[in-house]
Amino acid sequence: MSISGHDEQQRGLQPEEVSYSELLARRAGALALEKKCEQVKILDLKGLTSVTDYFVIATADSERKAKAAAEHIIDELKEDDERPLHVEGMDSMHWILLDYVNVVVHIFMPDERRFYDLESLWSDAPVTLVT
Repeated sequence: MSISGHDEQQRGLQPEEVSYSELLARRAGALALEKKCEQVKILDLKGLTSVTDYFVIATADSERKAKAAAEHIIDELKEDDERPLHVEGMDSMHWILLDYVNVVVHIFMPDERRFYDLESLWSDAPVTLVT
């Protein structure tokens, strides 16, 4: 995205188009970072599956951090009138899934993230590291 669309127009460039689901994925990733999650990545699944457009994958190094991150994402996105269609894993905290239909957020404990290895499973997906 551009801060100054005017400069791009002068050079004949068009501002980057960003879908709402991509913005939602970026926001969820940033919210996960706010609660000290690590290795936060966005996988762009458009064109690879009809199930969802984006996966947001994050690692929490404790159950308390995983719960705090999930609740933070849910609460903050609720303020933007976004509510998850489905939530799983809040009882065990080892793999929490927040399903926002076009964006699915996965918060893993380290062992579960290595075991399920969604990045390898979806290795054809473009990946964005959230920093």
